[in-house]
Amino acid sequence: MQPTVRDHALADGLRAGQAAVEEGLLRATKSDVPFITQAARELTRTAGRRLRPLLVLLAARFGDPGAPGVVPAAVVVELTHLATHYHDDVRDEAAVRRDAPRPDANWDNTVAVLTGDFLFARASHILADLGPEAVRIQAQAFRRQVTGQILETTGPCEGRDPVEHHLDVLASRTGSLTAVSGRLGALASGADPSVADALARYGERLGVASHLADEVAAPTARRPTLPVLLLAGAADPADRELHELLTGLAERAGPTERAGHADAVGHSDAVARLRTHPVLDRAREETARQADAARAALSTLPGCPARDVLESLCETVVALTAPSSCG
Repeated sequence: MQPTVRDHALADGLRAGQAAVEEGLLRATKSDVPFITQAARELTRTAGRRLRPLLVLLAARFGDPGAPGVVPAAVVVELTHLATHYHDDVRDEAAVRRDAPRPDANWDNTVAVLTGDFLFARASHILADLGPEAVRIQAQAFRRQVTGQILETTGPCEGRDPVEHHLDVLASRTGSLTAVSGRLGALASGADPSVADALARYGERLGVASHLADEVAAPTARRPTLPVLLLAGAADPADRELHELLTGLAERAGPTERAGHADAVGHSDAVARLRTHPVLDRAREETARQADAARAALSTLPGCPARDVLESLCETVVALTAPSSCG
């Protein structure tokens, strides 16, 4: 996700920072064992948005962007993000993720899980040099991520609104790491703690909005998504029938086997119906609401080119949900 940066000095600084992050990722994923290097870099090459490192670099603009801990902090959050992808995709048994092959497509699940563990270990090693406060912040975020995974797996408790539960899950699973990106960037640059707090609030809401935008752009029932959850509470029998069709096909595919041809065609038809359903408009509204909350979190920060870019990211996320963007 690359926003338009109108300030030339900031654009040059971000390009230099992003190049340094890529070099740091290459160093961090190198092992004395060639196979581990290959496995660790497989997803690194295909995951292209680099939102979290970008947030670290932008957050550092509220302090000293050249401070020695800024680029390592950006490498840490991206390594953590990639590690969670390895674990998520094994758990989901997804064939592809954002048009890239699943990381364990070339190896069995054990190797994929251990590769994720290797990336976590590398992130922890780099993090240790950033000081105990950075370690504490990352540990809290990891606890939230694991909690979110568990809550998603167990589902909402009786009487809990499934939509509210889903948003809480996203705040923990996705928002926690984007929140850490803002906080670590501010911390590494020596920015004021109040700035770090504001950027953490911004990051969490932006992370939720970004994930919701993905759910709108590529609706599916392979795991809980807002459009499908909204269908579940619909009064129209046709909507309930579509929800049952989507979730039923996903369940029949099972966690460890691929759907048969008939089910695959049925799922494709059901998703096509979902793409034109009014619940997507409601999902777009929620995405915009989360993006607005992210923008509001920036209100206490001083005006500067970095803040302008952070605000533009909110607009970029919302634009991803436009009907023309979603096909």
